[in-house]
Amino acid sequence: MKYLLMIYGNQEKWDSYPAESWPEEVAKQDAFNRRYRESGELIGAYGLADAAAARLVRRADGVPAVTDGPYLETKEYMASFYLLDCENEQRAYEIAADMPWADSAPVEVWPILHEAAADR
Repeated sequence: MKYLLMIYGNQEKWDSYPAESWPEEVAKQDAFNRRYRESGELIGAYGLADAAAARLVRRADGVPAVTDGPYLETKEYMASFYLLDCENEQRAYEIAADMPWADSAPVEVWPILHEAAADR
């Protein structure tokens, strides 16, 4: 079954980490990604740009209207997400708990119920 793991944050949070700690943190995340990619359980891992780069798209009279975004009413936003394909929900929880920053920030786990786009 497929699961979406979501990590939340904001620029203020990222800036609070000492610059010299980033190489070690990135190495931990790379090791996590490699471990679960090699097990076949990690389909993809994606880091998102800062919220200032997000845009909202609406359609007005059939024409796209793009405005500054994101549509947030919260301090933190989705900063990265991971797509898993693992045997069951318990395994998804185990992988989420193994996320390097799970000791300081929660990882949301969402079961994926429908898959519209199949392999190309």
